[in-house]
Amino acid sequence: MKIAKFGGTSVGKPEAIRALVEIVRSRRQSVVVVSAFSGVTDALIGTAKAAAARDGSWVSRFEALGERHRNVLTALAADDREAADRIEALLGELLEVLTGVKALRELSTRTLDLVMSFGERMSSVVVAAAFRAQGIDAKSVDARALIVAEGDFGNARPVTEATVLATKSRLFPRGEDRDAGSSAGALPIVTGFIASTKEGETVTLGRGGSDYTAAILGAVLGMDEVEIWTDVDGILTADPRKVPDAFSLDSLSYEEAMELSHFGAKVIYPPTIQPALDRGIPIRILNTFNTSFKGTTIASDAAPSRYPVRGISSIAHVALVRVQGPGMVGVTGIAMRLFGSLARRKINIILISQASSERSICFAVSPSDKDATVAAIAEEFAVELEDGRIGQPVVETDKAIIAIVGERMKKTPGISGRVFHSLGRNGVNISAIAQGSSELNISAVVDSKDEAKALCAIHEAFFLSGTRSVNVFLAGSGLVGGTLLKQIAEQRTILSEDYSVRVEVIGIARSKKMVIREKGIPLDDWKGLIESEGVPTDLEAFIETAHDLSLPNAVFVDCTASPEVPKLYARALRESIAVVTPNKRGNTGSVAFYDELRRAVRESGSPYLYETTAGAGLPVISTLHDLLVSGDRIVRIEAMLSGTIGYVLSNYDGSSSFASLLRKAKELGYTEPDPRDDLCAADAARKALILARECGRELEFSDISIEPLLPKSCIEAPNVDAFFAQLEKEEPFFRAMLERAKGGSLVYAAEIDDAGIRLKLRGAVQGDPLFGLRDAENVVAFTTARYSALPLIVRGPGAGGEVTAGGLFADIVRIAKSLV
Repeated sequence: MKIAKFGGTSVGKPEAIRALVEIVRSRRQSVVVVSAFSGVTDALIGTAKAAAARDGSWVSRFEALGERHRNVLTALAADDREAADRIEALLGELLEVLTGVKALRELSTRTLDLVMSFGERMSSVVVAAAFRAQGIDAKSVDARALIVAEGDFGNARPVTEATVLATKSRLFPRGEDRDAGSSAGALPIVTGFIASTKEGETVTLGRGGSDYTAAILGAVLGMDEVEIWTDVDGILTADPRKVPDAFSLDSLSYEEAMELSHFGAKVIYPPTIQPALDRGIPIRILNTFNTSFKGTTIASDAAPSRYPVRGISSIAHVALVRVQGPGMVGVTGIAMRLFGSLARRKINIILISQASSERSICFAVSPSDKDATVAAIAEEFAVELEDGRIGQPVVETDKAIIAIVGERMKKTPGISGRVFHSLGRNGVNISAIAQGSSELNISAVVDSKDEAKALCAIHEAFFLSGTRSVNVFLAGSGLVGGTLLKQIAEQRTILSEDYSVRVEVIGIARSKKMVIREKGIPLDDWKGLIESEGVPTDLEAFIETAHDLSLPNAVFVDCTASPEVPKLYARALRESIAVVTPNKRGNTGSVAFYDELRRAVRESGSPYLYETTAGAGLPVISTLHDLLVSGDRIVRIEAMLSGTIGYVLSNYDGSSSFASLLRKAKELGYTEPDPRDDLCAADAARKALILARECGRELEFSDISIEPLLPKSCIEAPNVDAFFAQLEKEEPFFRAMLERAKGGSLVYAAEIDDAGIRLKLRGAVQGDPLFGLRDAENVVAFTTARYSALPLIVRGPGAGGEVTAGGLFADIVRIAKSLV
């Protein structure tokens, strides 16, 4: 035999109830438990409160409740006069109660439980009528005649022996089994959520108590399985509203289910599990609206998870209370007094953590209990507070608890490390940690604003089969930025399938407009999206939004050449947003700014990658880092660092004018819009300064010796067209430069050593590391203590949107692969 419980959304509308009937018909359950229609319990509470306040709206609220139930009954079983009369009787009884509440201006917990009971009582009448209309004999059964409970109103607990006697005698008086396909007796449609005391008073079993009703009855009747029908595909690895990648679990143990439900997993009401556990009855969570889903089974023999943990859940809002003081160290009974004082005030403690020094105890309570908690502590420890042995309790609100649960966590090394690394990498601060000796649960208290980020980061660390994701916020969508977006779009599937890396572009900022979409920007029409949805660009707001969205593994990619944007890097890094850029301005500002940026990297631990600032797609910075980290000493660096200058010089032999070659370089995309930005060598000088600073040289840009490549008349031309016209006139100047080649090639070399940085035009002959460069090639030669006879050379294309974007893309993927 099976017992099936259907939640509010499963009985909220006529079509949902018809689906419920078909499910029961096909699965042949013996008993059905139903909740109130979706939203009705809250509506009943609101109506009662309005009546107590003598708010006239209670009448219209009451009438709306009645009309809703009448309409659903009419749609399902218009000819069922018995059911219609029963609904009217219940509405009349409810009206009497509400009228009394209004007259007394009082709404006690006792009365509120009675008011809330009408939701399930009316629902069961309507559902039973729907079964009868489909040819299945069914009867509405009031659970108050079955379940005897005691304890507080609003959260009563069943009395087992009395419940057993009442249930067996009323549901199956002759001991026969019953299912929806048999002819033996009527199918019981039982009200969930409610019970009665031994004195006959109506009590409720807590919000979500219909699950509990099904488990209690299932245990009493010795059912083979308890089915909980809801509106989601079973129990998921995390809340899908906060973790988009969450997926359904096939099975989990009773203990795992209890831990997950206690810490916020709302698919099942926590007390539900105990009755089933006591009798060894499996619980299956199913979806009324997706009957093909086989369900999540909760049982003692659940198959081991293939992941290190089973699931992650959270409690969104808690208050963290800390009690500390020297008078707690080594004093017997402090914890007993503390928690006893809270128990006497019926304050529930969600989590406890104590320092090994015994100097402090912190615990989490509901925010609604924080004032009562402080009062209880003040009363219990009045003497200690007075003489300073214990300090005033510290209360932190706006906190959330993240719980990581799984049987496989037991004796598995590295679980805690992975949890805390994923949180730390994403800038989530942990206020308190708790883990029981069972190793079934690790709980961490974090700021409420970081709840979703923490859940996503931990979920990715454990469940995405090695998949690592980054969420990109791109500033600058010109040649390099636009090419990067194109490369991401083209490589996205391959990255995901072959390398388990997922890159999502969340924000794009252009010079005038920017757009941010939390779920990702479609890259097939990002320009159109910016035009239609874009807002005026504000990069400070852009970074702030990147932080406020709390997305894990956020990366700010600066593809501008602006000297202003790097001023935002330190802020982004300190907010745990990684920075990737080809913009040289960040690393070539003042030494003080450079040091501040380095300090932000150290303090935040956030990645700051700028490989493309020195050699486009060439591994120049990474090679230099490897040399330095391994203990090598840099003696000298010789480099050709401008792809534009390299292209012109390597092709300039006098057969074509210098101006014509520069025009071609501009057409090929090797130059800035104004080629003087390249030929004045400021760009090459910045690259050289970056390399020098990476070697530990504290140099300013003004310390660099730069030999000009252009005559003054070209530099001072009023615009680009005038510049090219003047360039043609100065061809003799450039012909004279050829003499420096001395039979070799002409290069514009950057030289870095203990004497400083020099950029100069010179010849390079066979054996020179700068000899024989072609087109836009760059070359960097490292002479070091280890590479003294022959330098270590990095050589390849040093200009162009494709190679620079490719270098940026590689840095983004590098960040993804560095994640837990």
